[in-house]
Amino acid sequence: MQETENFYNISINSLTGVPIDLNDFKGKKILIVNTASECGFTGQYEGLQELYDTYKDKLVVVGVPCNQFGGQEPGSAKEIESFCQVNYGVTFLMTEKVDVKGESQHPLYTWLTNKDLNGISSSSVKWNFQKYLIDENGTLIDYYYSITKPNSSKITNHLK
Repeated sequence: MQETENFYNISINSLTGVPIDLNDFKGKKILIVNTASECGFTGQYEGLQELYDTYKDKLVVVGVPCNQFGGQEPGSAKEIESFCQVNYGVTFLMTEKVDVKGESQHPLYTWLTNKDLNGISSSSVKWNFQKYLIDENGTLIDYYYSITKPNSSKITNHLK
C-alpha cells in the first residue's frame, strides 16, 4: 500500500498573504470550501459562518476563493475580504485565491482530489462551494457537492 501524503505538510497562504500552518489545526476537524462572491451558492457563506460559530471548539472552516467557475470570484484579496466581512460577517479562515483544478491546481486541492495522496477517494471539483471534510488526524472523511448546505446532517453528523 502506498503511503499517503501528510495533509498537514501542505503550504497555503491566508487571504492577507500570511502562511497558514495546518499543523495548528491538529485535533480539530477541518471543512475546506472553495468559495466565490458572485455565485448562486454565495449565500452559503452565512451557513458556513453559523457552522463555524456552533462547532468552533472542534471545527476549523477554511474558505478558499477560486475564480475558475464562471469567473465568479474576480476580486482582489482586499475585495474578497471586505465582501465576506460586510455581507456575511465571516470570521473563519480565508486563504489566498487559488486554482482548485487544472494545470495550476493548488497542492491542497491536488491532495483533496487524489486518492493516491489522501488515501480515501479521488474526486473533481465541480463548482463553487464544494466541501471537503478532514478529520482530527488529517484524514479525508468525505466531500460534498455545492448543493449540500453547510448545516446538512451529512456534515454535522461528523461534528456531534
